[in-house]
Amino acid sequence: MNAAVQTDQRPLIVGISGASGVIYGVRMLDALRDLGVSSHLVVSRAALLTLSQETDLSPQDLTDRADVVHKVGDVGALIASGSFRTRGMVIAPCSIRSAGEIATGITSTLLTRAADVTLKERRRLVLMVRETPLHLGHLRTLTALSEMGAIIAPPLPALYARPDSLEQMIDQSVGRVLDLFDLDWTPVRRWSGLTGGASA
Repeated sequence: MNAAVQTDQRPLIVGISGASGVIYGVRMLDALRDLGVSSHLVVSRAALLTLSQETDLSPQDLTDRADVVHKVGDVGALIASGSFRTRGMVIAPCSIRSAGEIATGITSTLLTRAADVTLKERRRLVLMVRETPLHLGHLRTLTALSEMGAIIAPPLPALYARPDSLEQMIDQSVGRVLDLFDLDWTPVRRWSGLTGGASA
């Protein structure tokens, strides 16, 4: 358990789309468990395919990490309503398809509906977008989302943290996203200033 005791009982919604990088969603759930923060999980069907290709985890291994699991087709779930209070939502990873649905407001699943609700309620929505290179259509979609209030946070490696492993790089990205919800996760390596550099 992280040293900080959480007094805010509102859950964080974690969405996992079918983009490469499903491990970001897995570690997000692990981090929330460490922090004592309740998680509501919704996983796209494509994400389960990615899970099988990129990890040795089963769907049950994934869902066991969450406090509450919602079926992606259940548009009547708690998280589909703005009256259900949450800290916000993170989609880790976020595919361009999911981003496009959210940007247009034409949502076809609980994953994108919950994100749309998060925006309309003026709660924090963080999208860990996994795509490269980006063409103009992608950039316009992300610009529209940013203008609507979403935070675009691609999981880029923080090399200043001098990671020793892929796992440390993943955890750094997850932890920096949690910073956006004022959640301080122990594995994050904080910048401590330049060392041994020339003075100006």
